[in-house]
This record gives sequence, structure tokens and C-alpha cells, in this order.
Amino acid sequence: MKYLLQIYSAGMVAAFEQLPADEQQAIREELRAVERLPGVLLAARLQPVDTTTTVRVENGQTLLIDGPFVDAKEHVGGFALVEADDLDAALEFAERIPVARLGGAIEVRPLAER
Repeated sequence: MKYLLQIYSAGMVAAFEQLPADEQQAIREELRAVERLPGVLLAARLQPVDTTTTVRVENGQTLLIDGPFVDAKEHVGGFALVEADDLDAALEFAERIPVARLGGAIEVRPLAER
């Protein structure tokens, strides 16, 4: 089964930036190692939320809105798409993403089967 791991990093950015350069580099390498694990189909970091364009269609008119649709204190900062036998295995992927222990969060969500 496939799972989307949505990475919310807002709470960890300040903590990360205060770490010494060698610890920051170790975390980057740890994240790259997770991205290379068997079962990780795709992983990427997203551009900052202020680069977002939201598309809506109302009454046949396309509306383009700069910025996110929802005003929230946390936004998805990255994601991973993983193939796992079950939820427990998907959660093991999530636990290895260093963002979670630095104050961020990982939302694990199964993809709907077609």
C-alpha cells in the first residue's frame, strides 16, 4: 500500500538554524538517507508557502489566488511517497524523518486504492 507522508516543518526551522553547522549537515545527510530507503518512491522539499498559487473555479470562472488557500500556522514543507506493507511500516518511515524530533510533524496518510 502507498502512503503519503506530509512533512510539517514550521516548528523546527528556528531550532534547526540554531544548531552548529556540523549538526545541520548531519541532519541533512540523515534526511537524504531516508529518501534513499527501499520503499521511498518520491521525496521532495517544497518551496516556501509564499510561492503558492491556489486555483479555484467558481461559476465557470478560474480564480488564481497568490498564497495558500487556508491561513494556517503550519503548512506542508515537504513530502514523501512510500510503499509499505501496512500502517506500522509507514510509521517507521515517518519516525526516521529528522523533522519530527526537531519540533515538526509528519502526517501519514494512506492513498485511496482505485
